Amino acid sequence: MLVLLPPSEGKAEGGRDRPLELASLSLPELTRARETVLDELVALSRADEEKAREVLGLSEGLRGEVAKNAGLRTAPTRPAGELYTGVLYDALDLGGLGAAAAGRAARSLLVFSALWGAVGTADRIPSYRLSGGVKLPGTGPLGRYWRGPLESVLPQAAGEGLVLDLRSSAYAAMWKPKGDTARRTASVRVVQSKTVDGVEKRSVVSHFNKATKGRLVRALLEEGADPRTPEELAGTLRDLGYVVEGPQGEPRPGTATALDVVVTEL
Repeated sequence: MLVLLPPSEGKAEGGRDRPLELASLSLPELTRARETVLDELVALSRADEEKAREVLGLSEGLRGEVAKNAGLRTAPTRPAGELYTGVLYDALDLGGLGAAAAGRAARSLLVFSALWGAVGTADRIPSYRLSGGVKLPGTGPLGRYWRGPLESVLPQAAGEGLVLDLRSSAYAAMWKPKGDTARRTASVRVVQSKTVDGVEKRSVVSHFNKATKGRLVRALLEEGADPRTPEELAGTLRDLGYVVEGPQGEPRPGTATALDVVVTEL
């Protein structure tokens, strides 16, 4: 099983005085594409702080993020699984996993990134600021930029197993599974159910969505589950106590199978 995660804007500070080694990251075939984005981001951040802030969509209060980007080549690094913070990663709590589940996480989780393309949770990277919706002056829209490089490596990384796609829309645009890989891909939407005046009302709430996805992945890792199809995934999640709706019939050719996880409280 390959699990695709979004990154987070929030990142842990600090790390060891061990600078970035691009060639050591997972999916080394992406090294040249990573170099291109990294070079432009660093050059932009060093040359003109105001322009960099405008391009990156940063408020005045986030001005310090530009300086952080300017020093990416020599900044301290930490494993991506420790670097990314926020609701999903707090719920996932990779640092609290036992040895067996942690090993499964290192083998099966990929975090998508506008700067790195995709990285494993054990890959050491520095703290940075670059979102998936950014359009760099030279490289262009990053969602579009990464499609070619990722298309060349991710089908092989997915192998013959299930792909569990938990990315947000900006990062889903970077790679869309095709063909047989798409048939083995499941996307999950978290829906909050409330009863108001005796009538059930459903909505998608970001906090519920992120927290539930983090806990869901953690449960799969701790269980050692290895579903091979979206249908098997739905059954596994039900066995783990989740309320799952779907799949509803056959998905359109070339599209993932959509599953809804219904929650009533966080």
